[in-house]
Amino acid sequence: MRNGSRTTLAAALLLAVTALPTSAAAAPGATHVDGQLPSGATYLMDVPAGWNGTVLVFSHGYTPGPANPAQNAPDDATKALLLQRGYALIGSSYATTGWAVTDAVPDQLATLSVFTDRFGAPSRTIAWGRSYGGLVTTAIAERHPERIDGSLSLCGLVHGGVANWNNTLDPVFALKTLLAPGSAIPLVNLPDQQTAADAANALTAAVDSAQSTPAGRARIALAAALHNIPGWNDPAQPRPAPTDWDAQQANQYTAVKGLVKFPAFSWRQEAETRAGGNMSWNTGVDHARLLGKSSVRKEVTELYKKAGLSLRADLATLNRAPRIGADPDAVARMSRTSSFTGKLTKPQLSVHTIGDALVPVQTESALKRAVTSAGSASLLRQAYTDNAGHCTFSPAEQLSALHTLEDRLTAGKWVGTDPDSLNSRATKADPTTPTRYVPYRPAPYPRPYDLAHPADGR
Repeated sequence: MRNGSRTTLAAALLLAVTALPTSAAAAPGATHVDGQLPSGATYLMDVPAGWNGTVLVFSHGYTPGPANPAQNAPDDATKALLLQRGYALIGSSYATTGWAVTDAVPDQLATLSVFTDRFGAPSRTIAWGRSYGGLVTTAIAERHPERIDGSLSLCGLVHGGVANWNNTLDPVFALKTLLAPGSAIPLVNLPDQQTAADAANALTAAVDSAQSTPAGRARIALAAALHNIPGWNDPAQPRPAPTDWDAQQANQYTAVKGLVKFPAFSWRQEAETRAGGNMSWNTGVDHARLLGKSSVRKEVTELYKKAGLSLRADLATLNRAPRIGADPDAVARMSRTSSFTGKLTKPQLSVHTIGDALVPVQTESALKRAVTSAGSASLLRQAYTDNAGHCTFSPAEQLSALHTLEDRLTAGKWVGTDPDSLNSRATKADPTTPTRYVPYRPAPYPRPYDLAHPADGR
């Protein structure tokens, strides 16, 4: 596939998988309800005739707008399976698009209240969500545990908002410093979407030019490594051999362009507007140390050798470059609204694909660190699927995760969270779709930040 086509595909996937509308018709005999909350958010409810007493409160992913549909399931196929099994499905649009956690959490809880008023109290309430919806779900789990029995995060931003924006800054800082030195491309404090688009286009042009040379490709790989972008990150890509550094870098190049086009500039600008300024920084960051934590550092080392380029010199250049400081008030606002304490009082299962470029699997390490520090480790379990892409779970894999959480709620202890048990549950739930749970331990998150460790992030 040509680079241009691959980039277009990656860009489309970034939008499609994080904000996938659900249009499946309700199961025969089900009650379908839609409406509007006082906030202006819309909501959807589907309650099957044979409701099993469990309501699933679904939080959808990042929606850039202007369209903002309500969603109550991750995809049509999974929705159909859940309705067939008697689950009530509810979810809202959130009152606003973008980094909308301050709207999303109350809108989701308000939707649950509307449901209870109409259909009665459920015997079990589970909050679940994908991508940005995993952040919303975790916020509900930490701040309003009395409203739910457990939570399920799928490919979620479980590292929280400050960590997310810090780690989104790192790769574009490296790209600008190494590929466009002396340029005036702004990386933060973006006043409007036009400025963001112009900056993204300028940096994309530098990336495209660099991809044509061995030195440029090595530097793109370095930037990708600072975000832990894996060498296999799209289901449309053939899986490279473990030492096929060139193929891995070509895959990363596509993902880096997607990162530049959307999260690093357009989505950042919207989040900065909400935070009231720049909420990320790289003052005090040692880029050699960040690379040392990366899951793809070996690839970077090999590509630098192949290019005859000094990795040590480039890391020194990054460490000497003028740094970016954050607006303390913006950090405080992002931290207060979108970061976590790690204190769980109800069980949570968090599931991630290992080939995720948009929300790398290492976010799970940040979650585990926070939860362990808070003394809540017994309430958290994490699982991993061996597939590429962001939120590319099969319906079977999602139902397996849900059933595993339900078993924990019923038994009072975690049962069958190993890959074999998860795959067995998945096969029983839907034998027609893939089951790919594997043993996996993600690398450390490069710059974790949570409310128990506010001085971290370097």
